[in-house]
Amino acid sequence: MPVVHKNTLKAARQALKRRARNRAVLSGVKGVIKKLQTAIQQKQTSQATELLREASRALQRAASKGVIHRNAASRKLSRLTAQMRRGATA
Repeated sequence: MPVVHKNTLKAARQALKRRARNRAVLSGVKGVIKKLQTAIQQKQTSQATELLREASRALQRAASKGVIHRNAASRKLSRLTAQMRRGATA
Protein backbone atom coordinates (compact mmCIF):
# COMPACT_ATOMS: atom_id res chain seq x y z
CA MET A 1 0.00 0.00 0.00
CA PRO A 2 1.48 3.38 -0.96
CA VAL A 3 2.08 6.09 1.58
CA VAL A 4 -0.47 8.88 1.16
CA HIS A 5 0.29 12.07 3.03
CA LYS A 6 -2.37 14.09 4.80
CA ASN A 7 -1.60 17.18 2.74
CA THR A 8 -2.09 15.17 -0.48
CA LEU A 9 -5.56 14.11 0.65
CA LYS A 10 -6.40 17.66 1.67
CA ALA A 11 -5.20 19.03 -1.70
CA ALA A 12 -7.43 16.50 -3.47
CA ARG A 13 -10.44 17.58 -1.40
CA GLN A 14 -9.72 21.25 -2.13
CA ALA A 15 -9.35 20.51 -5.84
CA LEU A 16 -12.78 18.86 -5.89
CA LYS A 17 -14.37 21.86 -4.16
CA ARG A 18 -12.68 24.29 -6.56
CA ARG A 19 -13.72 22.21 -9.56
CA ALA A 20 -17.35 22.18 -8.44
CA ARG A 21 -17.33 25.93 -7.81
CA ASN A 22 -15.64 26.69 -11.14
CA ARG A 23 -18.05 24.45 -13.05
CA ALA A 24 -21.04 26.18 -11.45
CA VAL A 25 -19.74 29.64 -12.36
CA LEU A 26 -18.85 28.59 -15.90
CA SER A 27 -22.24 26.92 -16.37
CA GLY A 28 -23.97 30.16 -15.34
CA VAL A 29 -21.88 32.18 -17.78
CA LYS A 30 -22.64 29.76 -20.63
CA GLY A 31 -26.36 29.93 -19.84
CA VAL A 32 -26.43 33.72 -20.03
CA ILE A 33 -24.45 33.68 -23.30
CA LYS A 34 -26.83 31.13 -24.84
CA LYS A 35 -29.86 33.26 -23.86
CA LEU A 36 -28.20 36.31 -25.40
CA GLN A 37 -27.44 34.53 -28.67
CA THR A 38 -31.03 33.27 -28.85
CA ALA A 39 -32.34 36.80 -28.33
CA ILE A 40 -30.01 38.11 -31.06
CA GLN A 41 -31.18 35.46 -33.52
CA GLN A 42 -34.82 36.26 -32.77
CA LYS A 43 -34.12 40.00 -33.28
CA GLN A 44 -35.26 40.96 -29.77
CA THR A 45 -33.03 44.01 -29.38
CA SER A 46 -34.34 45.31 -26.05
CA GLN A 47 -34.00 41.90 -24.41
CA ALA A 48 -30.61 41.37 -26.07
CA THR A 49 -29.33 44.68 -24.69
CA GLU A 50 -30.31 43.68 -21.16
CA LEU A 51 -28.82 40.21 -21.60
CA LEU A 52 -25.57 41.69 -22.95
CA ARG A 53 -25.25 43.71 -19.75
CA GLU A 54 -25.91 40.55 -17.73
CA ALA A 55 -23.39 38.56 -19.79
CA SER A 56 -20.79 41.26 -19.28
CA ARG A 57 -21.31 41.14 -15.54
CA ALA A 58 -21.12 37.34 -15.47
CA LEU A 59 -17.95 37.23 -17.59
CA GLN A 60 -16.18 39.86 -15.49
CA ARG A 61 -17.17 38.07 -12.29
CA ALA A 62 -15.86 34.76 -13.63
CA ALA A 63 -12.61 36.44 -14.65
CA SER A 64 -12.18 38.07 -11.24
CA LYS A 65 -12.67 34.69 -9.55
CA GLY A 66 -10.06 33.14 -11.83
CA VAL A 67 -12.47 30.71 -13.50
CA ILE A 68 -11.53 32.10 -16.93
CA HIS A 69 -8.65 34.32 -17.96
CA ARG A 70 -9.44 38.04 -18.08
CA ASN A 71 -8.37 38.25 -21.74
CA ALA A 72 -10.70 35.36 -22.58
CA ALA A 73 -13.57 37.16 -20.84
CA SER A 74 -12.78 40.35 -22.74
CA ARG A 75 -12.58 38.48 -26.05
CA LYS A 76 -15.92 36.74 -25.47
CA LEU A 77 -17.59 40.02 -24.55
CA SER A 78 -16.14 41.75 -27.61
CA ARG A 79 -17.40 39.00 -29.90
CA LEU A 80 -20.85 39.03 -28.30
CA THR A 81 -21.07 42.81 -28.71
CA ALA A 82 -20.07 42.53 -32.38
CA GLN A 83 -22.63 39.76 -32.87
CA MET A 84 -25.31 41.96 -31.36
CA ARG A 85 -24.41 44.92 -33.55
CA ARG A 86 -24.54 42.72 -36.66
CA GLY A 87 -27.89 41.31 -35.54
CA ALA A 88 -29.31 44.78 -34.89
CA THR A 89 -28.32 46.14 -38.30
CA ALA A 90 -29.27 43.03 -40.30
